[in-house]
Amino acid sequence: MADGVFFDLSWKVPEVLHSLLLQEIQLACGVKAELGILNSTVSTIQAVLLDAENQGSHNYEIKDWLRKLKDLFFDADDLLDDFSTEALLQKMMTGGKITKEVRIFFSSSNHLAYSLKMGHRIKAIRERLNAIADDRMKFRFIENPIEPQVNNRNRETYSFVLEEDVARRDDDKKEIIKLLFDTDVVENVSIIPIVGIGGLGKTTLAQLIYNDENVKNKFKPKLWICVSDNFDVKQILESMKVERHEENLEILQNQLRETLNGKKYFLVLDDVWNEDINEWHQFKNLLMGGARGSRIVVTTCSIKVAEITSTTSLYDLKGFVEEKAWPLFVKMAYKNGKALENKALVALGKQIVGKCNGVPLAIRTIGSLLYGKTSEIEWQSFLENELSKLAQQENKILSTLKLSYDHLPSNLKQCFAHCRLFPKDHRIYVDKLIKLWATQGFIKLIDQRQRVDNVGREYFMQLIWSLFFQDVEQDDLGKIKSCKMHDLMHELAILVAGTESTILNSSWENVIENVCHVSFGPTDLLIHLSMPNLTCDALVSNLKYLRTLDLSKVVPQSIGELKHLRYLNLSKNSSIEILSNSITNLLNLLTLKLNSCLELRELPRDIQKLVSLKHLDITDCSKLTHMSFGLRYLTSFETLPMFVVSKEGFKARPSGGLSVLKYLRNLGGSLTITNLRHGKDDKVVLECKGLQPHPNLKALGLYGYMGENIPSWVSSLTNLVDLWLRDNRRCQHLPPLNQLPFQTVSLLDMAALEYMEKDTVSNLFGSSSLKATFFPSLYSLELRNCPNMNGWWMKDYDNDSEHMLLPSFPRLLKFGIYQCPNLTSMPKFPFLKEELQLYKASSKSPSTSLSCNFPLSELESLSLSDVSDLELLPEEWLQNFVSLRKLFIIWCDGLGSSTCRNGLQHFTTLQQLIISEFPSLMALLEWIGNLTSLQSLFIRNCPNLTSWPREIHELKSLEHLTIIDCPLLRQRCLRQTGEDWPNIDHVPHLIVDYWDQPEIISSGMHLSFNPNLS
Repeated sequence: MADGVFFDLSWKVPEVLHSLLLQEIQLACGVKAELGILNSTVSTIQAVLLDAENQGSHNYEIKDWLRKLKDLFFDADDLLDDFSTEALLQKMMTGGKITKEVRIFFSSSNHLAYSLKMGHRIKAIRERLNAIADDRMKFRFIENPIEPQVNNRNRETYSFVLEEDVARRDDDKKEIIKLLFDTDVVENVSIIPIVGIGGLGKTTLAQLIYNDENVKNKFKPKLWICVSDNFDVKQILESMKVERHEENLEILQNQLRETLNGKKYFLVLDDVWNEDINEWHQFKNLLMGGARGSRIVVTTCSIKVAEITSTTSLYDLKGFVEEKAWPLFVKMAYKNGKALENKALVALGKQIVGKCNGVPLAIRTIGSLLYGKTSEIEWQSFLENELSKLAQQENKILSTLKLSYDHLPSNLKQCFAHCRLFPKDHRIYVDKLIKLWATQGFIKLIDQRQRVDNVGREYFMQLIWSLFFQDVEQDDLGKIKSCKMHDLMHELAILVAGTESTILNSSWENVIENVCHVSFGPTDLLIHLSMPNLTCDALVSNLKYLRTLDLSKVVPQSIGELKHLRYLNLSKNSSIEILSNSITNLLNLLTLKLNSCLELRELPRDIQKLVSLKHLDITDCSKLTHMSFGLRYLTSFETLPMFVVSKEGFKARPSGGLSVLKYLRNLGGSLTITNLRHGKDDKVVLECKGLQPHPNLKALGLYGYMGENIPSWVSSLTNLVDLWLRDNRRCQHLPPLNQLPFQTVSLLDMAALEYMEKDTVSNLFGSSSLKATFFPSLYSLELRNCPNMNGWWMKDYDNDSEHMLLPSFPRLLKFGIYQCPNLTSMPKFPFLKEELQLYKASSKSPSTSLSCNFPLSELESLSLSDVSDLELLPEEWLQNFVSLRKLFIIWCDGLGSSTCRNGLQHFTTLQQLIISEFPSLMALLEWIGNLTSLQSLFIRNCPNLTSWPREIHELKSLEHLTIIDCPLLRQRCLRQTGEDWPNIDHVPHLIVDYWDQPEIISSGMHLSFNPNLS
């Protein structure tokens, strides 16, 4: 199969040539003819490329011929980029959207000189290509048909199989957890290495252990660190979520000791390679202060590392036995995970599995490669011709993965190879990855009506299905938002990318003249180097073929010289205040990322010259004062996550108001409009109402809007999923929104909002609204600081029974009401499951939404904070919250101690209970013995609490007990001498603290103390 980059270039060059020949570009005499001849010669070479690639794997003379051809294609690609740039400039001149200086430069005389120069370059490339084409004759290549491109189709909903679903190592997991819980270990902190070859699933096994419920309950804190190749103590400490901004290593070490000392912690050190015993012991000494029972798991491919780190016996992870390997292969290779009835095919499959040596990554990769193939001939050919070659390879696992790569279509090969730019173990965000692919021209549209991001996601899903990515994270919609690459897949990407892509290190020793893609290797995203501007300028000016550049902390003055650049990331750059206008020379630039440039105040004044720009990210540029007027001319824009309205009277430069947005008709993704209150109120309101966002808009944030009503066009956004409205201080009502597919709605700081909808309840009963599903997809609702909000609808009835006839949220799972004291009437939310939070709110709102018909029996978390009108927990709550796991009662002294004395015994599923700021509470009675699932009990500022029931001793699941600022109770809990000490001495983690006289209490095994808890 053809090399992805190479093969795609062989098609890209004639495509661009054909496009240029069709355009009305003014060229010197004979130049167009040269382009035509070049096009014809490339076409003759295309036909033999596949055979040349196959023979080149074992013929060094052909391999050298291919290298020369590849170099020529890159040079031709650069040359054609120059022509495309010229075409863009001429188009701008024709459209009257170019500066006077550029018009003068491209006057007839200058244009003729430029055209002649380009003619000489074309001739030189054509002559080189002719020589290479003549050489092909001696190799007698066979012409092959055109390689098919990736099909843009959906694969049966892409229900890709996660490794943990099909390759669970339950037996191994149980054995290691048994070691974690072993009480006969001599050391306070013991270290258990998991050792095995790459691809066995060491990291996956460690993840299963790390996320196990029993492990979660036994260890606090838990930490996960990917160490990888670079065993740098400072970087490891920073990644442990100790203060990341701290530069001093000694301070970091002290912070780590404070985090771990005296605590029974669990730490995973994943992918350790360093075999220096001295470095390990220096690091190990920082970890030895944990409480008895602390455990460290190390995953490694090195026996030496395992022996150095182990304090007990190491755990040698083996490959799958046939009983496990075969079901995994069946799951991956056979449609719907079911073995075919064809016995011959099953026999071939078992032979293939036998050659995988029980390595799950190899089994899954080869299985996915064979998915959908039902011919015995195909399977037999794969076994005899391709799989048999693996036995001759030194690195069999990597060779197996390469086999899967070889079967990819050429443009998917490019997409995968491009991932070499990401550091090892880096979390890759899919939207960014697709933009990187698009800016390189890797994404091919079959139909011009297709959107690049949709096709790009199709590519990504096909790579997911082929197991080139793993460890996926999904958003609330179930859509994959990020992933990682297995270490071996990362090695494969480096192998197949060759010299066209690289990650620079601090010495820049791997700079190659014809590199096309560069990133600066890892800390946060892709390296953050601290280098002087002059050094960076010299570096960048020598990388003239760059298509992708990711920088931070420095912006070289020579940036405008990189005319081939498609993707430029300057995000998180605190030195930028005004972006240099030289950046507008990058006419081919498709993506410009400036997010989190906290000092950025102004975009380039001539931004309209970036005629190819499709994506501009200025998220979190908090000091940006306005949008450039020239944005209105960039009509190809596809994403603009944030738009900044300029302040009234701002006259520093011409700025674009909201009206600019009406010219950007192809916008997709999310859009947040900020600073709305800074503009002239009436003008901004009119402009805002006149907008018509793209109907595919998914998320909308509107902050500081000064209109009395939210623009009516919001109701027409039928694909809108997320809505945030904040500080829209005049808004009194919202337009009808209850039929839109919202999943999350947040209303914050809406001072004038009285009702969500204008309708009265009586009108609602007379309308068709009751027949339609009410907010059919909404699962999260947040109402915060809406002091005048009274209800969802204007109440004009006295009979509360009518409330039961009102619409209800069919899918609402999370609901929070904060600082809305007058909100007393809400739609019903019968299926609330995850969380209900009330803070400085009325209890009447949820109370009127509940009844015996809607008991919230699935609710898992309830938080009541400063709910002043709550005098008694409703009987429905007490009897029907049968799934409640977390209960927080804070500043609810009006609730009365009777509730806490007698009412909580029904909550037998509780795992966490917090009672805080409760002066009237005097005793907890024997009902506490009913809370058999309770794991954590926190009591604070209950100064009159004097009684501690004996039944607490029956709570065998109780792991954490914290008593703060309860002076009377403290005396009863004094170690050994306190009257209640025998009732609580079984709890592993105890904190009893009073501001004036802190007391440390130890159960004899574990010690916990927080002298400054506030």
